[in-house]
Amino acid sequence: MLPILETSGLKVERDFFLVHSPERVDPGNKRYTTRNTCKVVGGVGPNSLEVGVIFYKQTVEEVIPVSSAKAAELVKVFENTFRAVNIALVNELALLCDRMGLNVWEVLEAAFTKPFGIMPFWPGPGVGGHCIPVDPHYLEWKAKELNFNTHFIALAGEINRKMPEFVRDKAYRILNKLGIVPSRAKVLILGVAYKRDIDDYRESPAIEVIRLLRADGVQVSYHDPYVPSFRTPDLEMESQPLTEDLLRSHDLVIITTDHSCIDYAWVVANAKHVFDTRNATKDVRENREKITLL
Repeated sequence: MLPILETSGLKVERDFFLVHSPERVDPGNKRYTTRNTCKVVGGVGPNSLEVGVIFYKQTVEEVIPVSSAKAAELVKVFENTFRAVNIALVNELALLCDRMGLNVWEVLEAAFTKPFGIMPFWPGPGVGGHCIPVDPHYLEWKAKELNFNTHFIALAGEINRKMPEFVRDKAYRILNKLGIVPSRAKVLILGVAYKRDIDDYRESPAIEVIRLLRADGVQVSYHDPYVPSFRTPDLEMESQPLTEDLLRSHDLVIITTDHSCIDYAWVVANAKHVFDTRNATKDVRENREKITLL
């Protein structure tokens, strides 16, 4: 931005001020809003930083100044990388637990009771949104310009990108146990938003699961109360009303987004079988034999 702005003849730090304050937003989070989420601000110089801090203090409770705009951007990228790496760790644990015949959710819930030295992260069908699947790889690309390899970022991306394929493969295992040929199966995807209780489906792993299933001839429908329809370069689908008939007409229901407005006990009662990739059915007491967890 700086070279573009200075073509006006104005001088930064004297005639105008330039700062960078990276986004810190958690869609659907009712506890942390723009006002009570501290704001990181970096200026291109001391005067810009001072003006930027004063500006953001008008609306944000706490402002965190850093030494430069570059430092502010690296803060943001590190925050997303931190989440990507830790999600990859629990996703890899889920893959291992599948081999070992253990319930990854039971293991993690017990581990997270430790009052120090650990932080909860949960596995799932992959990562989505406009930050976690993308931003860390900007840093990976930038590091390569400096002849530096960011091993954790590359490995985390590899693991997280494999999760939709794992969901497909495990779904086929479930169908085979039910005596249903996958290529002739009807599968209902429950939730295409990338996280619960929002309407954003950018980079959603659920859509990649749909692609993988359809590529093998599976008939796929979806229901999402927040996403009535979606369109990508290769897919265009509409949400189907969640009814008893819809559930019973499909061989397998895959929960890919755990929206809190859905009655999962009712879903399990009416579905032939449920593959739960989000542990959305953890409080369902009846018909547990019809549930397979990630």
